[in-house]
Amino acid sequence: MNQTAATEAEGRDDSSASGLSHLIKTAAQELGWDLVGIAPAVTPEGLHRFLDWLERDYAGEMHYMSRRAEAYSHPKHVLAGVRSVVMLGMHYAPEVTGQQPPETSVESAVPAAVGDPAVASAIVPARVARYASGSADYHDMLRERLRQLATAVKRVAPTCKTRGVVDTAPLLERDFARLAGLGWFGKNTMLINRRRGSWFFLAALLIDQELAYDNPHTSSHCGTCTRCLEVCPTDAFVAPYVLDARRCISYLTIEHRGPIAVELRPQMGDWLFGCDVCQEVCPWNRFAPPPTEPAFQPGLVGSALDATTFLQIDDEEFGRRFGHTPLARPGRAGLARNAAIVLGNSGQRAAVPVLTKALEDSSEIVREAAAWALERIRTNGLDPLP
Repeated sequence: MNQTAATEAEGRDDSSASGLSHLIKTAAQELGWDLVGIAPAVTPEGLHRFLDWLERDYAGEMHYMSRRAEAYSHPKHVLAGVRSVVMLGMHYAPEVTGQQPPETSVESAVPAAVGDPAVASAIVPARVARYASGSADYHDMLRERLRQLATAVKRVAPTCKTRGVVDTAPLLERDFARLAGLGWFGKNTMLINRRRGSWFFLAALLIDQELAYDNPHTSSHCGTCTRCLEVCPTDAFVAPYVLDARRCISYLTIEHRGPIAVELRPQMGDWLFGCDVCQEVCPWNRFAPPPTEPAFQPGLVGSALDATTFLQIDDEEFGRRFGHTPLARPGRAGLARNAAIVLGNSGQRAAVPVLTKALEDSSEIVREAAAWALERIRTNGLDPLP
């Protein structure tokens, strides 16, 4: 970290609300944060909408939200004595020109030592959400930047308490980001910044000090546009600003642990992990700049992979290759299930040997998805069986 802000702060009184706020914003920019705003620690305005969303069971199997519902009511449940919430944003790769060809990805082919050579011939492209296409897990990257920011704060306010949050604590980050002036809620429920679109991660630094607060974003700039709602492959939006996660491809491919509903599988297309469709069509994302953080540029994972890879590696190999990336979240079986669906949707006869071998997978959900995929290829006019 460039220590300019912290060094300069030592010569002046930055313990005041305005002084400490200035220090935080300067230090955040030096640490590579693209967005920073400060909000008071209050009951979030959207709490009632969130609780209603849970009541309607739109969270699917994400039961941890319901178990912690009360904790979402105020940031004090995340940090005792909290008075301010510093909201931060960092860009990830907006590859608007198209997906990376799978043959150029480091995971585009199965190593010769992995799997049966007789079935390791097909290469079937599968897409990965752009936030997961970089070379590192964003949780690790952002937590380290939050730690460094907290250190800078404590140099001038050593008695203050802080806690960094990266989407794992009961905090309605987007509500506080709007309150901190970072953007408005799009109809796809994403936070949109007028100058930077929606391709950015959110993180928060909670502080038990009163700070100078930014003006909240009170207007929406979506107008009559409904592109995000219209293009959703699975019709996951029950209304503007309301997402039924149980139909969302991102939820299905990452959070859902069992078999995916058969009626939704064809609509998943070639999505292996996550989905970006509702962001790709958003007009505001035309203005999104590229990421400045190298780790969030397409690297180790890439934005397209070979789907057959995930049906030919075991748990140990999966952990070695993907354990330090967001792709670890659904586990090997989850991604193998997704890969089988992608292969079925591809209609490619070349995928038949891989799918046939997957009928012997140790995971029931993988075996079932492979059987479905083989039948789908058959019904598409490409008889996969002898």
